[in-house]
Amino acid sequence: MELTEPTVWSGDRLELGEGLRWVDDRLVLVDLLAGRLLETGGDAPAPLREVRRLDVPLGAVAPVAGSPGDWLAAAGTGVTVLPAGDAPRPVADLVADAPEPTRMNDAVADPHGRFWAGSMTYAMVPGAGTLFRLTPGAEPVPAVTGLTIPNGPAFDAAGTTMYLADTPLGEVDRFTVDPGTGDLHGREPFLRLSPADGAPDGMTVDAAGHLWIAFWGGSAVRRYRPDGTLDREIRLPATQPAGICLGGPDLRRLFIGTARVGLDSAAPQDGALFAVDVEVPGLPAAYAAAPVS
Repeated sequence: MELTEPTVWSGDRLELGEGLRWVDDRLVLVDLLAGRLLETGGDAPAPLREVRRLDVPLGAVAPVAGSPGDWLAAAGTGVTVLPAGDAPRPVADLVADAPEPTRMNDAVADPHGRFWAGSMTYAMVPGAGTLFRLTPGAEPVPAVTGLTIPNGPAFDAAGTTMYLADTPLGEVDRFTVDPGTGDLHGREPFLRLSPADGAPDGMTVDAAGHLWIAFWGGSAVRRYRPDGTLDREIRLPATQPAGICLGGPDLRRLFIGTARVGLDSAAPQDGALFAVDVEVPGLPAAYAAAPVS
């Protein structure tokens, strides 16, 4: 099956479809505000299967290295292990004591096993969000502060370049990452976008080092070259693209999660999961190192 145009991949309609990952030959994603971890295959459209349901928002997960079926999750006000068939096990409470009600948002593992998780206030207070770095055996580090709604980050294959979006500001920044320590250096503007473009949300880097971005409010996903110039745009019949990943058997199937939340009148395909095939494959999903007990 070759998908030359965006194709609805499931009859489900999500409140906020985010955190897409291709892991162990299946697509994994979250319905963020509903606290649901979902999965489906990549060969043909099918209903989404619920893997876990939490009583707090579930921002995103990463598979845990050496523990098949376990997930490291940005959930509620911190980071939690979701063991296969067992109760969640808290790892770190990061924002429970924040002055404003705050939750975790997007998160991802980097190629070196570190877990990066962003926080935001429910009221979207400017500058109140943080990107945290979690390394086993070390205290969580507030790696980037002063954010509003952090999305991503997205890493290149070597894990030495990181892209981070601050969604309501229309900004994507690029950082150099020390592969040994995870320390960030050389922050520089990568994209500065106008509201007419939509707001940069979920992101992923492909095998050529180009950055794919879902544009919330922009009904589109776009691919950018490493110099920041636009390479390709894919239009969607949904207003709020939120999360993306490259998967399928050859990692050339671009999956796109969208959202219905906040829309006064949702169109039929708002909240749908889409898929379309592209020429350049993605990168294998990175695994998070197992937390130290």
